[in-house]
Amino acid sequence: MIGVSELFWNASLEELKRGYILQDDHVVCLLCGKRLEKGVVYPADGVFYEAERYMRVHIEQAHQSVFDYLIRLDKKLTGLTDHQNRLLRLFYQGNSDADVQKELGIGSASTIRNHRFALKEKERQAKVFLTLMELLKERDKYAPTFIDVHHTARMVDDRYNVTLDEYDKLLKKYFPAGTDGSLKTFPSKEKHRLVVLREIAKRFQPERIYTEKEVNQILQAVYDDYVTVRRYLIDYGFLDRKDDGSQYWLKA
Repeated sequence: MIGVSELFWNASLEELKRGYILQDDHVVCLLCGKRLEKGVVYPADGVFYEAERYMRVHIEQAHQSVFDYLIRLDKKLTGLTDHQNRLLRLFYQGNSDADVQKELGIGSASTIRNHRFALKEKERQAKVFLTLMELLKERDKYAPTFIDVHHTARMVDDRYNVTLDEYDKLLKKYFPAGTDGSLKTFPSKEKHRLVVLREIAKRFQPERIYTEKEVNQILQAVYDDYVTVRRYLIDYGFLDRKDDGSQYWLKA
């Protein structure tokens, strides 16, 4: 099954805007991987919905909105400064320029209009860049295929500069008996560690809550020092947990 991050990055602009894709007999949430079977009726608050309509309900209940989910992504994924992020949030909430100026306590209403213009310019540049990259794909026969950055990553840097060929070679190195087997050694290099953690994370199911004992049992089958592996899965944004460690889940 294709991972959520791969579906997310391969989705069209329209699919990203609505937050889900239609895949064979399922409707799949691009934000968390929740899958709904077409033809099944789903109840919510006393109302019954077909799968695609219920997915919209799910996105609202679980993620507030696609905008709210995307705006919370790491700045290296959005390309936004903290100030631009704050401005977009306020604009999305329906605030006027005067309201935004008052909320931020900066400049004047004309200053806010200048920020709007700068954001519009960023949008135009993004469109041109996307078009250039699409055209490049048609001509560049030597471009390697890189692994996708999982969109819950907490640190986005050159450790993700890993091609699929490199990825496969590293998996064979660290999982000599296959990726379903145990880990030979826990890597010290950041790039290698990312590849290993990415693969280990596939042993956890989306939308399932795990106790710490259950997490430990899964990881003990991977590596003796399961505590270290567990910590890095959280540090790298693959798993999340409650502060008291009572519940763990695959981060979406």
